[in-house]
Amino acid sequence: MVREYHVAKNGSDAGKGTKEDPFLTINKAASVAEAGDTIIVHEGEYREWVKPVNAGLSNSRRITYQAAEGEKVVIKGSERIQNWQKEEGTVSKTVIPNEFFGDFNPYREKVFGDWLVRGHNKHLGDVYLNGMSFYEADKYEDLLNPEIRTEMADDATGMTVPVFNPEQTKYLWYAEVDSKNTTIFANFHEYNPNEELVEINVRKCCFYPEKPGVNYITVRGFEMCQAATPWTPPTADQPGLLGAHWSKGWIIEDNIIHDAKCSGISIGKEASTGDNYSSRRKDKPGYQYQIEAVFLALKAGWSREKIGSHIIRNNVIYDCGQNGIVGHLGCVFSKIYSNHIYNIAIKREFYGHEIAGIKLHAAIDVEICDNRIHNCTLGTWLDWQTQGTRVSRNLFYNNNRDIFVEVSHGPYVVDNNILASEYSIQNYSQGGAYINNLIKGKMVMSKVLDRSTPYHVPHSTDIKGFSVVFGGDERFYNNIFIGNGSSEGLVAGLWNAQEGTGTLHYNNRTTSLEDYLELVHQEDGDHHLFYRVEQPVYINNNVYLNGAEPFDGEKEKLVADDFDPEFRIIEEGDKVYLSCRLPEEFEDITGEIMTTGNLKRVRIADADFENPDGSELKLDIDYLGEWRRERSMAGPLISLKKGENRLRVWG
Repeated sequence: MVREYHVAKNGSDAGKGTKEDPFLTINKAASVAEAGDTIIVHEGEYREWVKPVNAGLSNSRRITYQAAEGEKVVIKGSERIQNWQKEEGTVSKTVIPNEFFGDFNPYREKVFGDWLVRGHNKHLGDVYLNGMSFYEADKYEDLLNPEIRTEMADDATGMTVPVFNPEQTKYLWYAEVDSKNTTIFANFHEYNPNEELVEINVRKCCFYPEKPGVNYITVRGFEMCQAATPWTPPTADQPGLLGAHWSKGWIIEDNIIHDAKCSGISIGKEASTGDNYSSRRKDKPGYQYQIEAVFLALKAGWSREKIGSHIIRNNVIYDCGQNGIVGHLGCVFSKIYSNHIYNIAIKREFYGHEIAGIKLHAAIDVEICDNRIHNCTLGTWLDWQTQGTRVSRNLFYNNNRDIFVEVSHGPYVVDNNILASEYSIQNYSQGGAYINNLIKGKMVMSKVLDRSTPYHVPHSTDIKGFSVVFGGDERFYNNIFIGNGSSEGLVAGLWNAQEGTGTLHYNNRTTSLEDYLELVHQEDGDHHLFYRVEQPVYINNNVYLNGAEPFDGEKEKLVADDFDPEFRIIEEGDKVYLSCRLPEEFEDITGEIMTTGNLKRVRIADADFENPDGSELKLDIDYLGEWRRERSMAGPLISLKKGENRLRVWG
């Protein structure tokens, strides 16, 4: 029998869970709900870690948790503190018995784990003043003379970047934990903490099962915030403020997620496949433990039948310290679309190589579409085993980097996106197809010959083989590239990378697999022959403006070195506009609509560009959902034209 349970702030867990006699806590409803049931939560603030116990059985027999229609329901991982005592100056303190935190004290637990580069002395706790997150001080004395910081280092790009909210940096906290008490000190400046809303992190998560395999859950319409989530590299347990915990078939929709210490939404791995062994044991690199995690996951049932196939849609995700959405292995076959993700990893209290608005490892047949991602340290980072993945119709801007694809072999597709940051693409992979994008910023390409990573049987988690990244085997069709105003050619970047805007990274390469193999086999031998010849590339019908430079083997193209399109992204309330002008010749450049049939198979994985279900891929829908007919104009919008353009691209 399908049932409906109600939860309300005037309820009781001794009640019946009906609308007239509701439960008081969401966890009480979770303890009794079974497949097919719905839990409706009524308006109010719920300070609990919701731990779903029972699973749904299928898409049609799921357990649904939803906020009552038209009512604001907030789930918090924090508690309000109102017993602050004046310490000195504008610094106050509160003394809290350790029993208050149970077996998890965020002010004792440090940010810790594999690939954490900076911030090992920071803790998972936080202090919030009227919703604003404080910065953790390194020592008590720092609280007395706080400085406003207007710039901070971005360790990923080597750049110094502006602080999003400089005034926030003067609000500091510091904690001391002994055997009995946790003492938190904070500088509230002109505010009286006992008269304002002051909260502290207490719980690790807001909505996350304690055990794996709680399948087919829907989470809809909540605001969730202020959780002490831990660092989530691909070699660790990956709890998020909200997450599926190694399950299948979750739908996470229409939620507002913010102020996770590390990760907002998790569709990642769990502890039995490895938990920061490189940092704990220090006997092998994280790379080696990540390979082991893949094989341990296969033994644990990593497959389409048991894991992944989640839907994350129409959420607003912001102010998270590490990731908006994270997932290693557990993200397979999922769809992430129509989300607004911003202000991710911009506090820079800690830094590591696992930070992005969306950070996925082993994104097999994942669709990332129609999202707005901005003001992030990195927009979207696809790392290892990106195969069958499509990144389409997304709006990226004001990120330190827009897209990074690392040590993957394809096939993967990046199509009809607006990449409007100063650093658009970092490509340390092969086997990609970049189609009908507008690419405004710098592009960085590199081989990776010291890490061999897996590739898979198409549309499966079954491992077919391993390979290093030779660079190349890429496809660039019908894109618009916009340079910075000067034709500087390639410049050397970090890690032997090449930097430049356009497709000049691939100069002097062959343009067919047949020509490439002819060069490879001019001598006898085996694997070493493939290192000495650059892989082929497939590049045509692109537009290069304002100093962007083409591949020297491209036949049909438009190059306007000295044409400045005056490109801008303009925010007006909830709406976002693209403004640019295009040269007279723009409409003369058209190319084929790209499909499975005319996108060459990738060499290493020996796989076609297809839809996740194996059907033919056809890139005939533009950024706004308009159909391309027989030929394709360059760029993501068929309404772009020569002369002046102003188009709404969000809202």
